[in-house]
Amino acid sequence: MRVYLHTFGCKTNQYDSERVRQALERSGVTVVADPGLADAAVVNSCTVTHVGERRMRGLVRRLDRRRPGIRTVVMGCAAALDDGTIAGLPGVVSVQGGADPDGVLGALGLTAPVPDPLLRTFARGTRGWVKIQDGCDEHCTFCATTVARGANRSRDPDEVIAEALGLSEHHRELVLTGVHIGSYGRDRGGPSLSGLVERLVEAVPAARFRLSSIEATEVDDRLADLMRNRPERLVPHLHAPLQSGSDRILRRMGRHWYTAGQYVERLASLATMPVFGLGADIIVGFPGETTEDHRATCAVVEALPFTCLHVFPWSPRPGAPAVRLGRPPDPALVAERTAEVRELGRRSAAAYAETRPAMADVVLLDRGGGRARGLTEDYLDVTLDPSTPLDTRFAATVRVGPDGGWAAAPVAAGDVVEAA
Repeated sequence: MRVYLHTFGCKTNQYDSERVRQALERSGVTVVADPGLADAAVVNSCTVTHVGERRMRGLVRRLDRRRPGIRTVVMGCAAALDDGTIAGLPGVVSVQGGADPDGVLGALGLTAPVPDPLLRTFARGTRGWVKIQDGCDEHCTFCATTVARGANRSRDPDEVIAEALGLSEHHRELVLTGVHIGSYGRDRGGPSLSGLVERLVEAVPAARFRLSSIEATEVDDRLADLMRNRPERLVPHLHAPLQSGSDRILRRMGRHWYTAGQYVERLASLATMPVFGLGADIIVGFPGETTEDHRATCAVVEALPFTCLHVFPWSPRPGAPAVRLGRPPDPALVAERTAEVRELGRRSAAAYAETRPAMADVVLLDRGGGRARGLTEDYLDVTLDPSTPLDTRFAATVRVGPDGGWAAAPVAAGDVVEAA
């Protein structure tokens, strides 16, 4: 059997898809990149926004048109909340809420192999993900992910370390991911996230680590010290959801554990590092958002050296209570505000890249469009000089951001580049 596998959504979804891929391959299935060659498809769905769900439904319909008779299994967060809409799509033979590989294989009529608790390889090249927990105990009023994934469940730390050790044989960077990684260990009585990271840094010397999305106020001093003092092991980069710069809107969102001022204070102290990548999610047009609330969000964006912003309009999600909080602003006004915040983020990222010090750096390279490209420690895109082919080992110029540039040692795609 040949199976096409497609993933929508976050790094946690991507990790879950890799577990399914591994189970499929262990059962004798060939995973193909071209859906036109597939006998079946597995689509991992996302429910963060209505746009992601719409794209998922569109893909399922296109698969059925392109490959009549294809059997499609839809898994993931949107599948967990399905009201029958997904199940009624053409070609769908099963809707599997969550990410259980055995359930997906069973839906395709395959015999599941003996379960393997560890992910052995990741199909993305030099970087791999390690899921350290699932679920969330918070109840943000805009979010359906908690409804779809349930309460916080932390993985055993020894299992996490064993998985990271195995993945480090193939991947030079490992991203610690989950739905709410800052809550790691609370359900188990420890260790905390910082305790886990300290153990990983010591036990897995072959890879550097990166944190995926984490709440700013959950970055404790132990994590901050690792980023400051051992950036080659825990990279100086955070993606810290802001959602709004207005304390009033944060309360309406159910995000009770921080204020905009506390968010700025924590991240401003970290931004004193020589290099520090900072990303955030921002929701524009939440029900009840006023001009003053929007201006407060813009003020936070202008106060911090953001290098990457994910800005998107609020959309009602199934089971999320924000729909009961009143009408959102006019769509045209939301579009205008969204564009403004994105432009502020673009300017901030450009300013950071232009003033970033020319210092020793480590870049992980992959192939992209026939050329080598990758990421710095602080999550800036890097490309090699377009005139340089990738067929042999080579010397090249590394460009970081719009204007930066360093001479790289001889490298090949997949190598670690020490740029100076």
